[in-house]
Amino acid sequence: MLDLADILAARRTISGTVARTPLVPSLHMGSVAGQDFLLKLENTQPIGAFKLRGAVNAVFNLGDGARGVTCCSTGNHGRGVAYAARARGIPAVICMSSLVPQTKVDGIRALGADVRITGRSQDDALAESLRLCEAEGLTEISPFDDPYVIAGQGTIGLELFEDRPDLDTILVPLSGGGLAGGVARAAKAIKPDVKVIGVSMDRGAAMHASLLAGHPVEVEEVASLADSLGGGIGLENRLSFALCRDYLDDVVLVTEEEIYRAMQTLYYEDRIVAEGACVVGIAAMQSGKLPKPKGPVATIITGRNVDMEVFTQVVTGRDVTLGDLTIKGRRYGA
Repeated sequence: MLDLADILAARRTISGTVARTPLVPSLHMGSVAGQDFLLKLENTQPIGAFKLRGAVNAVFNLGDGARGVTCCSTGNHGRGVAYAARARGIPAVICMSSLVPQTKVDGIRALGADVRITGRSQDDALAESLRLCEAEGLTEISPFDDPYVIAGQGTIGLELFEDRPDLDTILVPLSGGGLAGGVARAAKAIKPDVKVIGVSMDRGAAMHASLLAGHPVEVEEVASLADSLGGGIGLENRLSFALCRDYLDDVVLVTEEEIYRAMQTLYYEDRIVAEGACVVGIAAMQSGKLPKPKGPVATIITGRNVDMEVFTQVVTGRDVTLGDLTIKGRRYGA
C-alpha cells in the first residue's frame, strides 16, 4: 500500500516538470465557512490541471524499453499523459468516450497524442486502452489506480501542509479516487486528525456508490457539469478504492444546480475560470452540507479545461441542458 515515502519520491521525480502551485485565500468563501478558506490552484499547471502530477510520475518511472503509453481519460489525465509522453519522447494513445467535451479532445491532440473515441462510458474507453496494450505493446497508465499516479497526486497534500500546517479540513473532488486517495494518504501521515472529505456530483458518483456497497461497483455514466468526475473505478480496482475507504473521513454529494451556483461564485468572487469538477468543494460548503469547520479549510481547484460555451452559459445565468436534465438559469446574486 502507498506510503509517505512513495509520495516524497514522487515529488523528486516531478520537480522541474510540474509546477508547485499557489494556495490562495477566498475572502468570500471564508465568510461562508467562518474560517480561512483556501484555494489550491492546480488550474495553473502547464496543462491546466492537477493530473500532470500523476502522469509525469508514472511516465517518468517507465523503463527505457517502453514502446509507448495508453490510457482512458475524461480529459485531463489524457492531457497529462500526452504531455509527459512528449517530454519522454514516446508515443501516446488516449482513449476517450463520446461524452468527453470536444475542447478536451482538441487539447490532447494539440500535444501530439493519438486520440481514440470509443463508446459512451469510461469503461468503454478503458477496454480499448487495455486492448491496445495487448495488440501494440503499449503501457497502460490508469487515471487513478496506479501507484505512481496516486503518489504524484499525493504531492498536493505535501504542499498544502507546507503552506498551511494548521489546516483543519481538506475538500477533495472525488472521482476514481487517485486524487482523493493520494491527498488523504499524505495528509493523514502528516496530520492524522485533519479531516479529508471527498466531494462528488450526485449522479453517477462511482466511488461513493462503491464505498456504500463495500466493493467496487458499476454506475451509469451521465452528462454533468462536473464531467471530469465521471466514469467508473474499475471492478478490479487495486489501490484507490482501499485508500478512499481507509483515509477519507466522509463523502458528500452535490447537485448539478449546486455546482452551477458554485461555478458562478468562483468566477464572480475570485475571478477564476474553472471546470465544474473544481467547484464541488465550494458547492458543498455553500449548500450547508458540511459541518462548520473548526479551523482553516482548503479545496483543490483541479483544472481550467472547461467547455467555454457551457461555462459562458453558466456565468451569464442561462439554462444548461445535460442529457435529460435542464438546469434552470439564474444570474449570480439573484
